[in-house]
Amino acid sequence: YDALFRPTEEPPQEGEAEVRHEVACWVHCRRGFWEATAAKSLVAREGLARIGRIFELEAVWRDKPPEEIHRLRLAHLRPHVESFFRWAEVEHTQVRQERGLLRKALGYAVRHHEALRRFLEDGRLLLENNRSERELRRLAVGRKAWLFVGSDDHAQSAGHLFTLIATARLHRLDPEAYLRDLLRVLAHWPRERYLELAPKSWAATRARLVATELDAEVGELTVPKPLAAPAEEQSPPR
Repeated sequence: YDALFRPTEEPPQEGEAEVRHEVACWVHCRRGFWEATAAKSLVAREGLARIGRIFELEAVWRDKPPEEIHRLRLAHLRPHVESFFRWAEVEHTQVRQERGLLRKALGYAVRHHEALRRFLEDGRLLLENNRSERELRRLAVGRKAWLFVGSDDHAQSAGHLFTLIATARLHRLDPEAYLRDLLRVLAHWPRERYLELAPKSWAATRARLVATELDAEVGELTVPKPLAAPAEEQSPPR
């Protein structure tokens, strides 16, 4: 994921802030402590217990609206998160000069504390990145059979397509049907409204199209009026 945080080709305009922030995955953090338990480390077991408590609390309000999740996290989860990092910093100082899986696990937690805390800032952010990891695994397995993509440019284009397909699955769309519809409407859609065609908005957009026009392979297509922006995008939780 390091490429996501490299400087962009087009730097922000004067007065604009860079809005790309890293959100670390707590499953990755937990994995280090799990591996360290192989050495029967009591400290590693305590790390697992502390992280486990964070996941237990998060599961209680998982299905609530983002604003409510944000409020509950600050009230009930933040104390456990801060306690975990205070504990990790103390333990890390004890093993800093040693080698082994425990130092690696504690070092990861201490180095990435800002990114690991970031989910507390917004109820839409997830505690873990498992769904993205599963999609990446498809590519890791597939490339053994594909071997080549032609060039670096082709690889970047393939990455864009794979991302679109993975996002369609995330929003419970049939990727093949979604891409077929997308190719049908793309030539008619205003460029400044392309986000209405994104998987997140596609169900609402598709419902407003003329079905017979969409099903036709060619021909005119009536573009409806713009969709109103979702409330959560207009006023993100603080």
